[in-house]
Amino acid sequence: MAMLRSTALAGLSLANFVFVSWSAAEFVAFVSLRQIYRESGRPGAAAGGPETDLRAHVEWQSALRDRQVLQALFFNLVLLAAFILQHSVMAAETVRNWTLAWFGVLQRSLYVFCTAASLQLLMLYWQPIQTAPFLWNVSREPWVTWFPLVCFIIHVIAWLIIFSIVLIFDYAELMGLKQVYYRCLDLGDPMVLKSQKAQRLYCHLRHPVFLEFLVILWLVPSLSLDRLLLSATFTLYMICGHSLDHQDYRYLRSQLNKKFELFSREETACGYLAARNGVGDPAEHLE
Repeated sequence: MAMLRSTALAGLSLANFVFVSWSAAEFVAFVSLRQIYRESGRPGAAAGGPETDLRAHVEWQSALRDRQVLQALFFNLVLLAAFILQHSVMAAETVRNWTLAWFGVLQRSLYVFCTAASLQLLMLYWQPIQTAPFLWNVSREPWVTWFPLVCFIIHVIAWLIIFSIVLIFDYAELMGLKQVYYRCLDLGDPMVLKSQKAQRLYCHLRHPVFLEFLVILWLVPSLSLDRLLLSATFTLYMICGHSLDHQDYRYLRSQLNKKFELFSREETACGYLAARNGVGDPAEHLE
């Protein structure tokens, strides 16, 4: 019976891991790729004389009076509010204790599953606004060719940094896999085994990739009205959820230094083994 229960828990956590990873990949495409390479043939804010400013003013007045534009903005705002409520309410201590009492070791898996599901709803039913002008729009050569490429490269670097930070923060535990693994081996809760400083950090930490995600949200070749709503809402949410203090930063720095030292020792050990096998000088690798 215990083996069957462990197998069922492992299967559920692995299935959830696949779903959340797939949702994360789709979110990367939604936030970055579709925005960088979206059509930019509509009018946008551009530098010019009084005639250009007057035309842009008239276009914005017409767009903001358009019922379809207002309905799309309202519907998108509802989707964002639903995601924020899910992400915040389920992270509250009372709700977390309740889900822990009902779902046990799957509590973290349930949280990331609901987060991925709310993101899927957001991406599936998001309504792009096609009739309003852009706030800015790179549409002149050579920038119309090169600037999207620059944005793409910077977005790739930002996402790599984000995924690297997530890996440093124990990706398996964030996804709920480690909790199930420890439960199957009767090792207890992995969070309990962490130091008090680490537990304090996890209580304060909501968005460890604040700066990188801001770059992704705002560095786009064209900023449409719906993208403005998305970027502004996520920015405000991350600002409100960013509550790290000096003790947290000192702990983060110490942990990063420890990881760098560990990597350095492993590299030195590998170099020494390679030297013993006849590749290089052992003294060179031990300096």
